[in-house]
Amino acid sequence: MYFAALLARTEDGWEASDTELDDVETLSDLTDLAREASVDEDTVLVFIEQEDAWFGVVRVDGEEDPRIFISDATAAARSSYGEILLTDELLGREPGAEDTIAALEELVGLDGTEDGEPDITPDNDDDNDDDEIDADAVPAGPLGDTGILADLGLPEAELLMLRTDALVEIADALGAAEVLETVR
Repeated sequence: MYFAALLARTEDGWEASDTELDDVETLSDLTDLAREASVDEDTVLVFIEQEDAWFGVVRVDGEEDPRIFISDATAAARSSYGEILLTDELLGREPGAEDTIAALEELVGLDGTEDGEPDITPDNDDDNDDDEIDADAVPAGPLGDTGILADLGLPEAELLMLRTDALVEIADALGAAEVLETVR
């Protein structure tokens, strides 16, 4: 089960709203959603949590690039919402590198068959789709900007120690527990 919410910083404090991620396919879509919730280009936090598995925080400050923290990258890689956050940049890969490798393999026929020979592949093929992130290529544990909430009251060390009910603890540190609870 997933929970997703937006926390927008205003002059009067934090405003929370739950959000549906059904139409969000990319980090850019998620960033646009956060910017729409922003008041005067103030800070907006997007919380995504998969119960007892992982949580992610995306911070959008005006027109700056989003900052991302994921509590468990391996668990997030197995999640459709986690894949949105696990960008090439966050994983330290050259953008589009997987697409380039796949195109080169197709071009030179590195599938192990000769031209004209049938490609015999078992039905229970474990190969990932081109759009999926290989969980083996994702580092285990936390990934991203550990200082994402430090200036808002949650130091890096405390963020790294959070496990279950993390979003409640984060909201409490930010002084936004009551407004987050209204959308939970």
